[in-house]
Amino acid sequence: MIPLKTFEKAVDFTAKTFAGLEQVLANELKDLGAKSVEPGKRVVYFRGDRELLYKVNYKCRTALRFLQPVGVFTVRNETELYDKVKRINWPALFDVEKKIIVSASVFHSSLTHSHYVALKTKDAIVDLFREKTGKRPFVSKENPQVYIDVHISQDKCTVSLDSSGESLHKRGYRIAADKAPLNEVLAAGMIRLSGWDKTGDFIDPMCGSGTIPIEAAMYAMQIPAGYYRKHFAFQNWRDYDPGLWEKVKQEAAALVHEHDFPVIGSDKSYKAFKIAASNLKHAGLHKDIVLLNKPFEKVNPESGKGILIFNPPYGVRLEDDELIALYKQIGDVLKNRFQGYEAWIITGNPAAARFIGLKPSRRIILYNGPLESRFIRFEMYKGSRKGKFGA
Repeated sequence: MIPLKTFEKAVDFTAKTFAGLEQVLANELKDLGAKSVEPGKRVVYFRGDRELLYKVNYKCRTALRFLQPVGVFTVRNETELYDKVKRINWPALFDVEKKIIVSASVFHSSLTHSHYVALKTKDAIVDLFREKTGKRPFVSKENPQVYIDVHISQDKCTVSLDSSGESLHKRGYRIAADKAPLNEVLAAGMIRLSGWDKTGDFIDPMCGSGTIPIEAAMYAMQIPAGYYRKHFAFQNWRDYDPGLWEKVKQEAAALVHEHDFPVIGSDKSYKAFKIAASNLKHAGLHKDIVLLNKPFEKVNPESGKGILIFNPPYGVRLEDDELIALYKQIGDVLKNRFQGYEAWIITGNPAAARFIGLKPSRRIILYNGPLESRFIRFEMYKGSRKGKFGA
């Protein structure tokens, strides 16, 4: 395990993210001062100190959670797992009064059931506390304070403290949602992947609950991703430093600034419009984002240049004929009304996207939940020619 006295020096961390966003997150971590940054599959490994751990939890837009490994060892059976987890000095990491939760993932291992792995890990932790303190921590699924992550791949087991707690996509600004809202981390990743330089119009013409415009405004104004969250799990660790945490927040606050170009969200559904309006107001961004209750074809470009990023329906709620008509209309509106703009569309239905009828300049595979999707770029310019493409 990592002794507390060495935590001021660089230690290893693991950041989890969505497939397709690994390099985006790696770049974010480098910008924040992380060392030895190495992207993996849905993870990024890096090194840093306690201040960096606080900073990345507060500021990173494309991470789901940050893990601090406290034990890495070989396990071949449940007895080895129990014994080696019990060797970690858990009472040095958190107080016995804290409620815990253990999650586990298992791949290509003789230990095949993740729930059982989590249960044996919990037993080892509880038994160690009872032996050392005469008390035991209690497990709580509803309101845990200490999150413990177990990852077993083949016979390698990594036990970590989860510094984030609830997934970091739960920003805290959303108080209501329309059907199937886009994950905030995915939305932030799409904005970064688009290469938006924070100039010109930023438009989401099918904004639903308002996630993409809110993430765009926060990015443009340098509002930290964790600004609206009330708590992070590292605040329940024994080594939590309130002064250092306050320093991280104050330094981030000093960088927040106004944004000069319009961020626009629109939706033809009045219900979605009202939901987005409530989220914008809760976030304090109702004066920074222009919110419209208009269909896509009625949204007017403001400056004649900029970017559109949106998430149109892709078949779950529309019949085939309606879906084809919608995607054809998207292509027509983009070509006729948004010359000089760049449009990015995420869709889980590549076949439907062909009916946009514009040639894409880039396609990126992303996952919207479990659904493999395409994030597609179209560049609008005079003389754009319709043409089908494979996605």
